[in-house]
Amino acid sequence: MKYKKNNIENKIQELQGILDYMFLNIDLLKEALTHSSYANESKEKNIKYNERLEFLGDSILSLVVSEYIFLKYKDLPEGELTKVRANVVCEPALASRAREINLGEYLLLGKGEEATGGRQRESILADAFEALIGAIYMDGGIERAKSFVLQSLLESIDLAGKGALFRDYKTHLQELLQSKASEKITYHVVGEEGPDHNKIFNVEVLVGDKVIGKGRGKSKKEAEQQAAKEAIQRG
Repeated sequence: MKYKKNNIENKIQELQGILDYMFLNIDLLKEALTHSSYANESKEKNIKYNERLEFLGDSILSLVVSEYIFLKYKDLPEGELTKVRANVVCEPALASRAREINLGEYLLLGKGEEATGGRQRESILADAFEALIGAIYMDGGIERAKSFVLQSLLESIDLAGKGALFRDYKTHLQELLQSKASEKITYHVVGEEGPDHNKIFNVEVLVGDKVIGKGRGKSKKEAEQQAAKEAIQRG
């Protein structure tokens, strides 16, 4: 589904219903949904895109999640709190939540990003989700932003607290191997499949010249995470 001018207002209303938040300043929501590729390709001048709101939303997200887990998990030391937070706010976890609300369907993308599957790209979805948080904060204040973050991510936070949510497998693999191996960990794309708009990447992770895991994904980052996960599971 493409986000065309003749149904922008309907789509805006639809998304606000999904978010359970009605914007006072609708331009903030439109900015949060606008990718830089759209602004760069548009004939209109000075179109605002979502990178500044993403910057703001990232900080608010970190604050809200940090406060929640600080109060909820009173016995966890700082290092464990950091791991829980990292699992909640990492790119794959945010992209997963963005997919649950079909956020990709509402984004304004340039033709190049549209053609190469940008609506489902993890980095674009995660950034847009953070931009939404920033937009809600600017429109309704910290309490409304906090409510949205916790409503959206409470299940993820609780799962992370139990160690059952997505892990940053690349970081985890690095931690596991840093005391065992002196050779460098590297990731190599060894193959690509499918058309440009629906490409699948095949990646290998190596320690030195030894392959220790393989992974597949719709982006290089996703494939790298899967390769690291396999390496961890192999032990």
